[in-house]
Amino acid sequence: MANSWGSLLQNEQQLEELAQQAVDRALAEGVLLRTSQEPSSSDVVCYAPFTLFPSLVPSALLEQAYAVQMDFNMLVDAVSQNAAFLEQTLSSTIKRDDFTACLFDIHKQVLKEGIAQTVFLGLNRSDYMFQQNADGSPALKQIEINTISASFGGLASRTPAVHRHVLSVLSKTKEAAQILSNNPSKGLALGIAKAWELYGSANALVLLIAQEKERNIFDQRAIENELLARNIHVIRRKFEDVSEKGSLDQDRKLFVDGQEIAVVYFRDGYMPSHYSQQNWEARLLLERSCAVKCPDIATQLAGTKKVQQELSRVGVLEALLPGQPEAVARLRATFAGLYSLDMGEEGDQAITEALAAPSRFVLKPQREGGGNNLYGEEMVQALEQLKDSEERVSYILMEKIEPEPFGNCLLRPGSPVQVVQCISELGIFGVYVRQGKTLVMNKHVGHLLRTKAIEHADGGVAAGVAVLDNPYPV
Repeated sequence: MANSWGSLLQNEQQLEELAQQAVDRALAEGVLLRTSQEPSSSDVVCYAPFTLFPSLVPSALLEQAYAVQMDFNMLVDAVSQNAAFLEQTLSSTIKRDDFTACLFDIHKQVLKEGIAQTVFLGLNRSDYMFQQNADGSPALKQIEINTISASFGGLASRTPAVHRHVLSVLSKTKEAAQILSNNPSKGLALGIAKAWELYGSANALVLLIAQEKERNIFDQRAIENELLARNIHVIRRKFEDVSEKGSLDQDRKLFVDGQEIAVVYFRDGYMPSHYSQQNWEARLLLERSCAVKCPDIATQLAGTKKVQQELSRVGVLEALLPGQPEAVARLRATFAGLYSLDMGEEGDQAITEALAAPSRFVLKPQREGGGNNLYGEEMVQALEQLKDSEERVSYILMEKIEPEPFGNCLLRPGSPVQVVQCISELGIFGVYVRQGKTLVMNKHVGHLLRTKAIEHADGGVAAGVAVLDNPYPV
């Protein structure tokens, strides 16, 4: 893909002036984070890092990503309802990965007692990169699907105005008009609102499970504000608060501070560090209730790397989505190479191949939140240590996606304005609501483009590596 901002990236003085304009507009639009010094207070805030220019994205790939999102929603929902598939798929992982094992324990307890909730809500984000094929053409390849705390739907709805502003300052009004409108927070709130409505109690609240130190509060507030506009009230609590003030009545209705909860929306609970023993007990209480969890524990497990790897096996999609060959074909077209490291011949073979050509692979543990994957020399060292150990089953190997780099400026508080070589990752937000066995909502609700300098192999915006961006369709 050619770089349409090429000449603009050459003029340093112009870039400095543009960056100041862009930052001021970002602050005015609410593209905000709390500071790392004061993550629990909004007294002082900074702009969320973003690109000076929107990045070029082939419109065919953008359309393909949108077109497959409803299939991914159905797939995640099907996996979450298939207890036998989850148990079989995660059987080796839970022996070696304590975090997945704890989640799975809660899943088993809930199944044994009987699932109390009748309405199910999925808010997910499927992330892709653009693989450069041998003939130079780009292809859409899925990196992962986030089924819990899929973030930046709020800030992503604030950034198009910033990039339109930058292009307008340059008198590129025609180009400014090309930047797509995008409001994921509205769509995500729509899903929560539908689940709240189906729960059927007019005075019940939405409980947002939040972290104590939350820099990304404004992203979450965007969804809260959309709900409030529909007269649905949100309370923010930590796991510790649920542990101290949460209870179930005889019908397993959930109460926190004496108020009935219709929907529990997790913006915490996706990493081992988020859980103390007390927090695990709070999570179990929430899961046992008839409140709509977003996600419920089975849907969180459906988003693990091990499940992603199993879904790429021949015949698995067909079994999970019977009679839907078109959906299966759309899904499979986005899969990169994924390889099991279970003990035995198949796992041995994968490790041998990765050690022979380390630049072609990524080693992924069962973790969310960015910054966990291993590449290159680090991956080789890890595989040498793991190859004869049962420990290896808590990882998967994935083909490394190689996008074509391009130039852009990444604007960060306190960093100089300079052009760097970058790659992008495109996320599509999906929303579905199921009541009993009936899917009552299944839609895509917007996108997120994140861009990072090529020397940073791993990590998202919250992890401090990637920055917010917008696709400029070409």
